Amino acid sequence: MDFNFTEEQLALEDTISRFINKDYAFEARRKLAASEEAYDRNAWNTYAELGILALPFHEDLGGLNGTPLDTYLVMKALAPGLILEPYVSTVVLSGGLINALGTAEQKETLIAGIADGSATYAFGHYEPGFRYLEKMVSTTATKSANGWVLNGHKAMVIDAPSAGQLLISARTHGETGDEDGISVFLLDPATPGVTLKTYKTHDGHYAADIVLDKAEVPASALLGEEGKALPAIMDAIAQTNVALCAELVGLIKALNDATLEYLKTRKQFGVAIGTFQALQHRMAEMAIAAEQANSMALLAAIEMQNGNLQHRVFKASGAKAYIGKLARKVSQEAVQMHGGMGVTDELNVAHFYKRVNLINTMFGDHDFHMQRYSDMLDVPLN
Repeated sequence: MDFNFTEEQLALEDTISRFINKDYAFEARRKLAASEEAYDRNAWNTYAELGILALPFHEDLGGLNGTPLDTYLVMKALAPGLILEPYVSTVVLSGGLINALGTAEQKETLIAGIADGSATYAFGHYEPGFRYLEKMVSTTATKSANGWVLNGHKAMVIDAPSAGQLLISARTHGETGDEDGISVFLLDPATPGVTLKTYKTHDGHYAADIVLDKAEVPASALLGEEGKALPAIMDAIAQTNVALCAELVGLIKALNDATLEYLKTRKQFGVAIGTFQALQHRMAEMAIAAEQANSMALLAAIEMQNGNLQHRVFKASGAKAYIGKLARKVSQEAVQMHGGMGVTDELNVAHFYKRVNLINTMFGDHDFHMQRYSDMLDVPLN
């Protein structure tokens, strides 16, 4: 198998990296995170100009026919910037759902808005008390004379406060835990009966709990076929986890680069602390972890092109559990080797550490994915 990227892919990665280094500097990002602005609209427009908002979608929908490998490169390049823009929420997660579930007319309209940067989305799926199981949906959608009425509670919806539109999973029939009966609806956050309880996450993003109390939506708000959304939801979350694995790879590299530079410049007893053998050994282990994480993230991106959903979910869980553990170890080492300043707001290492920890709780934590991976080891995969 050829593991070399094309010239176009490498050029895109280089362009994004140069943008992050020049126009998304750490201090500017830190000020933005401390403000009431959810993200930088100018940066979002730049992403549209670069084509990365259109990347995963078919050219007939205004996309660029990108693959999960292209998303891997984009996420890895964006990672050092700790971007606050809703790229994962809008393009990878919500875009993947719309692409999988939407009618031809819905996809033509909604994906075009994602591709040109005019639309942002957040997907509300997980609910209090149910952890990360995708089929555990108790929010209901009841048919009405004009469409549907939604009732329920969605927890920890990343980027919901800044989203122009919400995607909400709801049960149109069946009982909580049934695989059949789950649908996805488009919802305007300003709809009567929709309450967003907004808060900031540990890494500077905004999130919200969404309470739905007799929120009415038109019949056209249903994405695709009623009650058949669970496979698309599981696939979109798997693809999102693999994208986050690529981001973790970029964060590991950024942590290693920052730590190595610190070891070269920080002095004790008249010499750089990087000359201390104990720290050299720890740095070597961090470098090994970077290679292991990168190879696993690359493999996971390749596996996301497999035609079997069960296979994709299995591989995504394995990658998330393994890479998340490596990233946690590297981030902890980086903070420790920086000493007390490693946890200060003024140092980028502290922010990398926070982002790593948040990713490790998004869309399934380490224990959840290890359990899923273990349970699926003996399951035949086509």
